[in-house]
Amino acid sequence: MSAARPQPQSPTSTQPQSQARPIRLGPRSIATLVLVSAVGVTSLGWPFLSPPTSQVSAHAQDAPWLFTCLLLLLVAVVAATISESGLGPKAVAMLGVLAATGAALRPLGAGTAGIEPMFFLMVLSGRVLGPGFGFVLGAVTMFASSLLTGGVGPWMPFQMLSMGWFTMGAGLLPGPDRLRGRGELLLVAGYGFLAAFAYGTAMNMQGWPFLPRGASNIAFDPDLDPLANLARFVAYCLATSLGWDLGRAIVTVVLTLTLGPAILKALRRATRRAAFESPVTFDTPTR
Repeated sequence: MSAARPQPQSPTSTQPQSQARPIRLGPRSIATLVLVSAVGVTSLGWPFLSPPTSQVSAHAQDAPWLFTCLLLLLVAVVAATISESGLGPKAVAMLGVLAATGAALRPLGAGTAGIEPMFFLMVLSGRVLGPGFGFVLGAVTMFASSLLTGGVGPWMPFQMLSMGWFTMGAGLLPGPDRLRGRGELLLVAGYGFLAAFAYGTAMNMQGWPFLPRGASNIAFDPDLDPLANLARFVAYCLATSLGWDLGRAIVTVVLTLTLGPAILKALRRATRRAAFESPVTFDTPTR
């Protein structure tokens, strides 16, 4: 009577499997993302980087158009580079669905302080689909929503870049393949709360330097040093956008905690079925 051989154990469903990513960031994609991010940070933060005698301050009114052209070019380069790193037809289809959904959600809060439901969808999508896909999704969604709402102007590239950062950051959160349940929801909700303020701050930096000079004591003054202008900028944020940013942050947290479990589950199921990393092969039909 022979001893029974031990049977190989199948992986249990309690252990999350490594999640496939629609986009795997390679060295070239990372370098391009770093480049466009550096240009974006410089474009937003130049009032705090240039001294009063700088020629940048002297041509402050020309800056938004120059930065807009440069950012549009760099965002196009980023999209092309990431696409070359593996954005296949299945990933394009998912990108289109999520971007259309996000763009449709944005007008729901138009004119109402802080009610911007698209942000929670961007956070959850970036969490599941990774930073590379998240950056492209955020930028494309903001572009589509701007066309839908008529919000096209020199500020649009900054919105695209800021939303790309916002969604990419969610993909960089720790434990994408292991952390689940309440802990993951709290992590994502906490990130969404802070990132909502960061997005509002970035957009304030885009428009604040071009307020009419001398209109108030919180407007940008090129004759002041960067530290004095930083104090003015903080006062500007507190006076003009704190309520809106707080509303956006609270809505993002509430929607993440209530709808997050179902959406995370649906996104992960769709990602597994899409099998982004599986090669596509064509077999010769047999007669």
